[in-house]
Amino acid sequence: MTASSASRIVTEPGISRFLFADTRLAPLWALLRIYVGWQWLNAGWHKVTDPAWVGSQAGTAVTGFLNGALAKTGGERPSVSGWYGSFIENVALPNATLFSYLVAFGETAVGIALILGLLTGVAAFFGGLMNANFLLAGTLSSNPLLFILATWLVLAWRVAGWWGLDRWVLPRLGVFSAPKREGTETSLPPRPPRTIS
Repeated sequence: MTASSASRIVTEPGISRFLFADTRLAPLWALLRIYVGWQWLNAGWHKVTDPAWVGSQAGTAVTGFLNGALAKTGGERPSVSGWYGSFIENVALPNATLFSYLVAFGETAVGIALILGLLTGVAAFFGGLMNANFLLAGTLSSNPLLFILATWLVLAWRVAGWWGLDRWVLPRLGVFSAPKREGTETSLPPRPPRTIS
């Protein structure tokens, strides 16, 4: 193997490590995480308890939403792209009942997971994915803000759930070693050495 084709380890910059991996910022991440979680739980709970989303009329509300998004694909300045309109027309609308349940229970699950700090990075990723889909469907509302916050939570996954269940769950999943006793430094993986070639 030549020196130019050898693998290199890229270390994390200090500012990034401080913002996204330092437990001293865990209170800030907990506040953001709980705020985003509450927004999802609130939206999801309204859908779960609404028969137009879950129950006897499941699919009714999502069909109305999707048809509204389809209407935004036309005109001089469409706010919904043609490819996303095709997805709505060929995949989402024919499966409106399934999508209705997925949205209602997905929003609720993301909200609960974020509030509890359980698999925070995964929950934030799926929350951001839902935000992106709402944005692609031409709905602004709080989606841009929640998408940005979800992205930050994904970046800070190591400490965003530190004041939550992730502190105990992630070590059990083998993500990083078990937390040390209170008052000691975290057990995050050590910073890899720099290699220069």
